[in-house]
Amino acid sequence: MARATIRERLRYWFDNTMSKGTVALIGWLGLASLALILIVSGLTLWITPDEVFDHAGLPGVLWMTLVRALSPSKIASDSGTAPFLALMLAASLGGIFIVSTLVGVLSAGLKGKIEELRKGRSRIIESGHTVILGWSEQVFTIVGELVKAHASQRGSVIAILSDHDKPGMEQAIRTKVGDTGRTRLVCRTGRPTEPADLSLMSLETARSVVVLSPEGEDPDAHVIKTLLALAKRDGDHPPVVAAVAASRNMAAARLAGGPGVHLVDSDDTASRLIVQSSRQSGMSVVCMDLLNFDGGEIYLRPEPSLAGVPYGEALGAYRSATVIGLRAAGKVVLNPPMDTVIGTDDEIILIAHDDSLIHLSGGAPAVEEERIVGMAHERPGPERTLLLGWNGRAAQIVRYLDGYVPAGSTIDVASDHPGAGGGLTGLARLTLNTKECDITDRYALESLSAGLYQHVIVLSDDRYGTHHADTRTLMTLLQLRDIQTTLGDRYSIVSEMHDENNRALAEVTRADDIVISDTVIGLLLAQLAENPRLADVFGYLFDSRGSEIYPRPAEDYVVIGTPLAFSTVIESARRRGETAIGYRLAAGINEPPRFGVVLNPDKESPIAFAPGDAVIVLAER
Repeated sequence: MARATIRERLRYWFDNTMSKGTVALIGWLGLASLALILIVSGLTLWITPDEVFDHAGLPGVLWMTLVRALSPSKIASDSGTAPFLALMLAASLGGIFIVSTLVGVLSAGLKGKIEELRKGRSRIIESGHTVILGWSEQVFTIVGELVKAHASQRGSVIAILSDHDKPGMEQAIRTKVGDTGRTRLVCRTGRPTEPADLSLMSLETARSVVVLSPEGEDPDAHVIKTLLALAKRDGDHPPVVAAVAASRNMAAARLAGGPGVHLVDSDDTASRLIVQSSRQSGMSVVCMDLLNFDGGEIYLRPEPSLAGVPYGEALGAYRSATVIGLRAAGKVVLNPPMDTVIGTDDEIILIAHDDSLIHLSGGAPAVEEERIVGMAHERPGPERTLLLGWNGRAAQIVRYLDGYVPAGSTIDVASDHPGAGGGLTGLARLTLNTKECDITDRYALESLSAGLYQHVIVLSDDRYGTHHADTRTLMTLLQLRDIQTTLGDRYSIVSEMHDENNRALAEVTRADDIVISDTVIGLLLAQLAENPRLADVFGYLFDSRGSEIYPRPAEDYVVIGTPLAFSTVIESARRRGETAIGYRLAAGINEPPRFGVVLNPDKESPIAFAPGDAVIVLAER
């Protein structure tokens, strides 16, 4: 191999120095300027010595040459011999080249620096902030809810890291979330799966970390890789909450994140809510109210003064908060047996509009005995459910429904999806039937005789994009509602949609429940980011085992028609082994955003129930 020549070595050294950026370029221009000044000054002293005496010798000539190099226009005022003027002209021409190059270098360097700042590549210096890793439609729900939760706090910060453009992220959030109030938003561009990019977020001082499941193919691989990158970091780790799109990836995500990560199974949660909403009209509204930060929120609170008191007696302990369960020895139980004695170390689980409103009342609330009804609930018979459409979570929905319905129930699946009804064996209580059907076709829907069913579920078709799938769901809902109105049929309708922006359109169809799966998961992630211990509470709430939320006719609990205190409703429910948490007024069933649902009402404020109104309770089936 031939040895490198001196020229090649010098060229290589020069290339390396030039690659160091703007500072190196300015350095070379400085050397070129110095060389120009020294050469011109030397030639001036040598060729035109007689001209030098008017300029105070060498220092004066150096200054004169420097001025001509930096300000070429100075040559216009020069006079002297031709060689002197030629040297000054050379200095001016050289200066024009050097100054113009310097301006270009500085402009390019400044532009590059501004572009770097625009991309958000500097490390944030915050503490107690919430970090969101990744980007999806859920980010708008999470940011919006955290802004509400931090409305009374000064200096709260939400930091987002994703591979999107920083200004683009900020603009999207401003457009969809609006004013963030006292909460400051900080966006950084980077890959959440890269430890070097994670270091930009000051994770060691963060309050909590939310890992989003991104849009696109195989989103869970991205979540798992991000969890691995977080686990690889040394030092203290804040609580981490992550959303996993597919239930089959939960085991891998647990292994990647470790025991300190709270995982939200998106498929499982949405499926359970769809099933519960299909059987209990208004269930989705109640759950959304519990999950967001607008109305009633769930709190865990130690209350040593209630130690030794049975759970049933503690139901009236708070005027502005509603007791719903206990956390004992790390285990959550909602609506435990009424004779369960509260332990010294137990925590009370309750619903309140704000933690500042949680205060023990002075005494037991008044109960109007003569207004309590002693009616027993009838045991429901077999049910018929019509499932319209099919997608990846449909089989899971059918299996969960099998755990709720009475034995001998039937579910008929109508869809033109190629996988409709496939792989569903071993159902214990349900009989499954399938029929090929275009669920957007009016005549096909009429042939199904929907009036024979108590419940109708409309699923989003995963063969289409989000917006197209929601459009098809809207078409189906409109057809169903028109058929129902024309024939006078009575059955509940619950639909699944993706885009929250389509909720207002779907409300025109007057569907009983609309489950926006992305919004539900976003709300749940926001709740867990604020308090990870709520994971067990919501897990219990969405489980088919134990107590669940039921809207039941108000006349089954109290005499309707005249005002009474809600404490009377609580007592009536207590005698049945149930916990009353609110009510739903039939007059407001089509009025957004709460659709007649009132959770955690004041126990002493009077309420007059009318026919069709419901009491919302936590109860066993």
